[in-house]
Order: sequence, then structure tokens, then C-alpha cells
Amino acid sequence: MKINSPLQAYKYLPQTNCGECGEPTCMAFASKLIDRSGKTADCPPLVKEKKFAKKLAELEGLLAPEIREVIIGVGEKAAKIGGDDVLYRHKLTFFNKTKMFFDVADNMEEAALVERVKQIADFRKFYVGNYLLLDGVAVRAASGDPAKFAAAVKKVAETTDLPLILCSFDPAVLKAGLEVVKDKNPLLYAANKDNWKEVGELALEYKVPVVVSALNDLDALKTLAKTFAEAGIQDIVLDPGTVPVGKGLKNTFTNFLKIRRAGIDGDVEIAYPILALPFTAWMAGIEDPVSASYWETVMASMFTIRYGDIMILHSMEPYAVLPEMHLVDTIYTDPRTPVAVDGAMYKVGSPTADSPVFFTTNFALTYYTVESDIASNGIDCWLLAVDTDGIGVEAAVAGGQLTADKVKDAFDKSDFDLKKDVNHNTVIIPGLSARLQGDLEDSLSASIKVGPMDSGRIPGWMEKNWPPQ
Repeated sequence: MKINSPLQAYKYLPQTNCGECGEPTCMAFASKLIDRSGKTADCPPLVKEKKFAKKLAELEGLLAPEIREVIIGVGEKAAKIGGDDVLYRHKLTFFNKTKMFFDVADNMEEAALVERVKQIADFRKFYVGNYLLLDGVAVRAASGDPAKFAAAVKKVAETTDLPLILCSFDPAVLKAGLEVVKDKNPLLYAANKDNWKEVGELALEYKVPVVVSALNDLDALKTLAKTFAEAGIQDIVLDPGTVPVGKGLKNTFTNFLKIRRAGIDGDVEIAYPILALPFTAWMAGIEDPVSASYWETVMASMFTIRYGDIMILHSMEPYAVLPEMHLVDTIYTDPRTPVAVDGAMYKVGSPTADSPVFFTTNFALTYYTVESDIASNGIDCWLLAVDTDGIGVEAAVAGGQLTADKVKDAFDKSDFDLKKDVNHNTVIIPGLSARLQGDLEDSLSASIKVGPMDSGRIPGWMEKNWPPQ
């Protein structure tokens, strides 16, 4: 039975309050273990002293997530899936983002294959301070030819170091692909009622994760997973089938719910990550590629929310991929932690002593919106991010997180001197913080200009109001 309170975890700790973990007390460290912001390895006495070995083993078992974490691939780009403890992220958070793998087929021309793999590997979107990336390549054995499949897998592996899924129900084909990338820990797709023995042997021999598949039959799926686990295969991914339309789609959605609820509620025989196949939208008889791509995106959205841990997709069109990526990023943003940048003074472009000085809050979406609107219009400036605990301008002013004193404190901490580092001793403030103008003039002893309500209007505002008269 899992433990879910700091007091329960505390019983397994040294209880000496030595501080070697960086926390003042063992109880504080126990709290970090429960919310998974800390690891047992962070407690040196617990790890190094032999007298705690039994407690350490027991504690790690009790802290293990309800849903098994499975790793696909190797190195920095390895994809971690599963590892969750809750059905709803506000109860804790979701830990490993849904991983998005895009398909290639072994019957593609080599040049087209390489081009698509590069497109997958190079796709990136800057969003709120980070680049959103795609996670891997699924190689489909469309030819059914082991030699052709092996050649395609080899070419993909030579082109990218992203994790791979090897897709075939033919064990001979899978084995041919595995031989080429056996050191890259690919995911095998898939074992079913017809090939489970041969595919299971491959997973054991090559020590790689494997998908067990049973279309709309949860009893059979559970039996396969249990059989593989008893054989010593622990890195299992579940495929209950993904039907793209009609009653089958409803059943698919219901199956995902049943599997995850059972796993979170303690049914260890089915507590594994789930594979969704929005790719099947292209098999639903939709002739128009745009419509098929749209429906694939709809399905990807459904199973990001409930509870697809990994997906195989096809459409690489930005209008399909970008919504999928943004939704994943949103759902897997930790609700316990504000999305914020460090409170500091930043340079946008190459500011000089005559350049304007702006400030905004350190809410990441606000900061990067302002920074983008300024930089994209070629405005060199100084931009101060005031620490408001990750709250936007209007809410921070209303809630007291953004005050004249907070802004002054932010300037003081930044070592930026309005009277020495610029010639104009002027600060441009967000229009939504206009009420702070008088207080800021007093606290900063500076000229305060109220900027526009929307940072997108800064360029037009600058034309009329800068430089200051």
C-alpha cells in the first residue's frame, strides 16, 4: 500500500534532522518525498548507512508511482511515460508528458523517409520560455519484409537519435528491426493473442519495452500483461485499441478510463502506461487529408486528457501538430508551481543608455508575450521582470503582488541604476498598472510613463511617446 502523508514517510527516515538533504528537518524532507520534489537519494545517511538499508528499500517501494514508469530510448532524448499517482492533476500533478511519436513506413523511398524523419526531429515551437519538441519515430513494417524493415530502421537510426517504436505483429520482422537498434531500447509494437509468446521472448532477449494489444477486450489485455509480468517483463505498455469513429471510439475512451482508474486504485496487473493511436483517423474512410488530419487532432486531444501516455500520429501539418503540442504542455504543467521566469532585469536586443526601460511581471506567459512584441519590432530596451509569484499584471495589481515597493525592490536587486545606466530616468509601466504611477514616481524618484494596455501596441505607442520630452 502506498504512503500518502509526510508522517508516514518520516517513519522510514533517520529522524536526526542532520540537514544533509538541504532541508532543516526530516519531516520537511518527508514532505518533499510525498510530493515527489525530492528523492530518497537526496538523504545521504539513508543511502550510505547500512543500518537503514531495509528501511530504504521499503520506502522506495512505498513511494513508487501507481502507474509503472517505462523508458523508451536511451540518452538525453529517452522518453519516460507513465509514472502517475492520480486521476486528476489538481490532486498532485501529472509527471511525464504524453509522448508524441510520428510514423514512417518501410516502403517509403529512401529520400522521402530521410526527409520525414528530419522533419520530425527538427520540429520545434518556442512557447513560454521553452521549445516544444516531438518525441520519437514509429517505424511501420508496411512491406511485411524483415530485410526491408531492418533497412528502414537502420536508416531512421542513422538520421536521428530520437526514441523508436518498431511496429509489426510479425515476430520475424520485429527481430530484424531489433537487431539493427538493439542498443537503443526501442518499444516493440505489439504482442497480441496470436504472437504473444514469440514477441515476449524478443522482449526478454533484447531487454526492451513492449506493447501488449487486445482490441476492445480488457480481460484479454490484462491477461497478456499479467503473463508478461510473470515471465519477468516489467516494461509493458497497454494498447486497448483505438477505434476512430462511432461507438468504437466511445468504447475506446471508456476503456482508457477503466484501465487508468483500475491502475490508480491499486490493480497492479494493469497499472501500466497506455498507448493511443490517433493515427487510425486515417483509416476511417475520410478522403479529404485536411479532414483526416483534423480528426486525428481531435482524437489526440481526447487521449491527452484521458489518459494516453504515448501516441502514434501521422499528420505533420502545423495546424495539427501545434494544438496537440500546446494541449500536452498545458495538461502537464504542474499546477503547484507558477509558470514564471526569474525576477531580473533583461536586455532585449542591444539596449544603450538612451533605450527605454519597461517592466512587467514574471508570469512566463506575460513576460514572453511582452518580450516577443518588443523584440519582433526591433525595439532595443531594458525589460524588468518583477517577481509577483508568477501572477499576471492586472491580477497582481489587484492582489497586492505588484506594488510600487515591489517594483523598487526589483530594481534594487537587479543592480540597474535608473540614474546612472540610462540618460532619461524614465520607466514605462504596463497600462494595466496605471494606478501605481504616483506611488512609483515617489518610490523610484523617476519619471513614469503609462504604456498601452496591450503590449502589442507598444510600437505605435513608442512612435508617439519616445524619446521623452
